[in-house]
Amino acid sequence: MKKIILIGTTVLSLAITSCKKQDFADNYADPSKISQTSVEKQFAGFLSYNREYVLPSYWNYFVVLRTTVNRYSQAVGWVNSTGQYVPGAAGINDRWNNYYGFLAQFREMEKVYAGMTTSDQQLRRIYMIAATIYLYDHTQKVVDLHGDIPFSEAGKLSANGGDYAVSLPKYDKAEDLYTKMLDDLKAFADELNSITVSAAIQTGFKNQDIINKGNMTTWKKYCNSLRLRMLGRVSGVTAFQTRAATETAAILGSPSTYPVVETNTENVQIKVHDLNTPLNSTGFRTGLEDWDGNVAGKLMIDHMNTNADPRRRAMFEPGPNAAGGAYIGLDPMATAATQTTLVAGGTLARYNRSTISRNQYFPGVLVNAAEVSFLVAEAYLKAGNNTAAKTAYNAGIAKSIENYFLYRTVSNDNTAGALTPVTPAEISAYQVMAGVNWDLATTTADKLKLIATQKWIDFSVIQPLENWSEVRRLNSPVFSFEVDNANAQQLPPVRWLYATSESTYNTANYNQVKAKDNLTTKLFWDN
Repeated sequence: MKKIILIGTTVLSLAITSCKKQDFADNYADPSKISQTSVEKQFAGFLSYNREYVLPSYWNYFVVLRTTVNRYSQAVGWVNSTGQYVPGAAGINDRWNNYYGFLAQFREMEKVYAGMTTSDQQLRRIYMIAATIYLYDHTQKVVDLHGDIPFSEAGKLSANGGDYAVSLPKYDKAEDLYTKMLDDLKAFADELNSITVSAAIQTGFKNQDIINKGNMTTWKKYCNSLRLRMLGRVSGVTAFQTRAATETAAILGSPSTYPVVETNTENVQIKVHDLNTPLNSTGFRTGLEDWDGNVAGKLMIDHMNTNADPRRRAMFEPGPNAAGGAYIGLDPMATAATQTTLVAGGTLARYNRSTISRNQYFPGVLVNAAEVSFLVAEAYLKAGNNTAAKTAYNAGIAKSIENYFLYRTVSNDNTAGALTPVTPAEISAYQVMAGVNWDLATTTADKLKLIATQKWIDFSVIQPLENWSEVRRLNSPVFSFEVDNANAQQLPPVRWLYATSESTYNTANYNQVKAKDNLTTKLFWDN
């Protein structure tokens, strides 16, 4: 594993500086830094390049997520302050730069692949399919943060012979990117059912694949589960409604042709096996815990308390000074002075350190079974199949509960003490609690709120970008936020700004989207 990562990390290095002509070169850098490369090497480097935005890391959690999406989705509690709803430039810029370095890796892989003979391309076709599926997973996330982004012409500095002027990329519309990704993913889903991979290629693919270990069935499930996510994301958009309904029905109606992630043993994630390699979650502790980034929010804790959620003890720890070991969340509407006192007082619950932040073997989650079940539940609900929707909804709850306890089983930390295992009876009892019971929701809208709430709890701080996207799309759960009257941005934004380097170094193309570059222009799927 270490050898694979070293190959990848020598391929491309981004130096993030400011106020230099080199900035643009860094953002869309040339990954040809080694004298000889191959599709296999590029694949390994590509998968590992953005690992710190998949595996929990210090920078992503502390700089990027702590003051942005974790708060906007109220997955955490925090002390209110002036300017709290404006995403920090450091987090935006670094995530933007990382994505475009990641994309440049993919473009170099495309370049190497294009230079091969037809027979060699056919042999290595699986590498391109897998790489593109993974690329689209992360491209969807960047689109959902910003809206229109450079893509079709981005990352091609090497392919353009190092010509910066020619390599300045235009912005693609978010709707067009979703269309392209859905088109390609559907084609991949079909192709994966007929592709032949030689034994020699399969051996190399297994060794280079840090996500699915070369398992073809898991790549199929990743592809189709990602399709379900993206189809659900655009299902409320008029131009996509027919497509979303038709393709989702095809996936659900043909499980042998279009398999999806169904159990926690099938979860798509980067697993940590050796803490001595770059594939680890050792930075999760400081990333989540520093500056009280792990404080529980009131709404989530109250919902768990009221409905006796079995996940509560796996996800959270009561404050050491909380009377009777009570789980208490921080009220976002309290004054800053009151919040500060509570945070310092040791009565507030925090995310369970042994399950989550001090678990150095915590995986980098891409798609899990609970998320897929909730997507399936929503699809059946919209199709009018209440029975199937209820089954999928309750299955999602059970899988989510099971998965949080599974996280603990791989942990190398016991700071929080022993965790009492969950029982089937607990899960069944939870599913019929008043705030959870499917049958007590009498309208489609109320049932959709149940799905949204369970998805929100499941995502928590583990899949924060998907959490914020689904909160925006479904407008549920409904949150209360302190109005920041001292700032123009008085409430949480609905998108992120572009990286500051774009207006400086990609000026002509940036100017085409400048009118949208604010915190209040909703994405096309955000109704």
